Amino acid sequence: MSLDRIHTELPPDELAIHEFWMREAIAEAQKAEALGEVPIGAVVVRQGEIIGRGYNLRETTMDSTAHAEMVAIREASTALHSWRLLDCQLYVTLEPCPMCAGAMVQSRVPLTIYGTPDPKAGCAGTLMNLLEEPRFNHRTEIIQGILQKECAELLTAFFRRLRQKPSTP
Repeated sequence: MSLDRIHTELPPDELAIHEFWMREAIAEAQKAEALGEVPIGAVVVRQGEIIGRGYNLRETTMDSTAHAEMVAIREASTALHSWRLLDCQLYVTLEPCPMCAGAMVQSRVPLTIYGTPDPKAGCAGTLMNLLEEPRFNHRTEIIQGILQKECAELLTAFFRRLRQKPSTP
């Protein structure tokens, strides 16, 4: 049984709430972009408050685990003094990769909301669905496509600019 929903299936009031928090994730992605990082952002929300923020920092930190979701999960866990994020929602601009999806399952995030799919590494339904894998002891509900156009455009514009940069000899 699949738990994922697309944004068009949501009541307008619920959609508005998800769009509000996704805009916060987009603001995090813009911080990554300002550093020359791939613009991906995430926030962890609990009871109407952001308890974890993150943006992609792989190049800056030279740390392959410094994905937006991982940074936000670490910050949220610190805020709660617990590795269990049982009553939280994680918003991320790009569909989670295998590592991030695994971290969401391991941290017991009950709901993940993402903006745009990732055809190369998406593990919330595109290439595989680790968040709803029935063999795991925990599963994460998914809502996809929240502000998809805005999230996708951040990435498209970033990579377009990267390709237009003249190569250095």
